[in-house]
Amino acid sequence: MEKLFVQYLPILIFLGIAIGLAAVILIASLVIVQQKPDSEKLSAYECGFSAFENARIKFDVRFYLVAILFIVFDLEVAFLFPWAVSLGNIGVFGFWSMVIFLGILTIGFIYEWKKGALEWE
Repeated sequence: MEKLFVQYLPILIFLGIAIGLAAVILIASLVIVQQKPDSEKLSAYECGFSAFENARIKFDVRFYLVAILFIVFDLEVAFLFPWAVSLGNIGVFGFWSMVIFLGILTIGFIYEWKKGALEWE
């Protein structure tokens, strides 16, 4: 049992230091910084509606559309990185497969653009 504890001791020390440092930083930020909330800090930032209203209010479906578009194009980048790393190993077939994938995404992007999904009124 001692051997097992000795093997995990560096991890426990690291976790202890990390938790202690996080606590010190949080407490120091509360003590040092003056807490002065104002109307500008409490206003809606990027979401478009006030954060301090009823959670059951109706809001525009474009918020969902923007989130879905972000996920789609974020996944595109997630597929591009491993493809770029292994491009030397996958050869011409892998290259043209990704070109077709990017072409399909480009066609979808153009369709969304033409339909006005990216326009914000």
